Amino acid sequence: MTALILTIVVYPLVWLVLGSLKTQPEFLNNATFALPENWANVDNYVTAITDGNLGVYARNSVLAVFPALALTILLGVAAGFALEVMVWKGRATTLLLFLAGIMVPGQMILLPLFTIYFEVGLTGSLWPLIITYSAIGLPLTVFLMATFFRGVPREIFEAATLDGANIFRMFFSVGLPLVRNAIFTVALVQFFFIWNDLLIALTFTNRDELRTIQVGLLNFRGQFGQVDYGPTFAAICLNVFGTLAVYLFLNQRVMKGLTAGSVKG
Repeated sequence: MTALILTIVVYPLVWLVLGSLKTQPEFLNNATFALPENWANVDNYVTAITDGNLGVYARNSVLAVFPALALTILLGVAAGFALEVMVWKGRATTLLLFLAGIMVPGQMILLPLFTIYFEVGLTGSLWPLIITYSAIGLPLTVFLMATFFRGVPREIFEAATLDGANIFRMFFSVGLPLVRNAIFTVALVQFFFIWNDLLIALTFTNRDELRTIQVGLLNFRGQFGQVDYGPTFAAICLNVFGTLAVYLFLNQRVMKGLTAGSVKG
């Protein structure tokens, strides 16, 4: 069973790599499962980066994703702290409102948001992506961070209060260090969601120089509209294995974050 699952997961990655090494005639004339004729063919990768503007699309993704991710994490962690650690009237209702935000399909808000962005003059920039990604990511981030803060013993915050720490000192010096692994986990989840988004980016990027990497992959076409399979596979490989490397690098942090609060010692 394990071998079957491993095959299902690994096979598409191997197929992508093999496809990125084939030329266009090989795709059109050879069998689908045929191996590349030249295993050292990197022309598709060069074409994807240069002629395919993959570098521009990747830059746009970075400029849209990381500011949105920073806003989402900063506001989400602060809101989770306020909803679980601080005591104030109406916090339960506020948490329910955030939970309701998780249930709203993103497709429903795209047209109203596009109209608003057009009226205020934000179209033609990456700001619509940054604002939309931040707003969509906040409900889940707030819910998860509130859950993690719920697992922190209240005696820690009470002791900090007795030592004279104000609410800001309690948040930055006590709260954040205790949930840092959880922050890594939530940040990674949101990163993959935002980075792999196609629908929102396709809706709000109206010029080629603003397209993100996912939208840019749709534009690998030849002179007469045919798909350039080799460069397309190469571009997908760079995207997939780049994000896979990020996950593998932060894998231990994610595992610690997922188990945070499950045991107390």
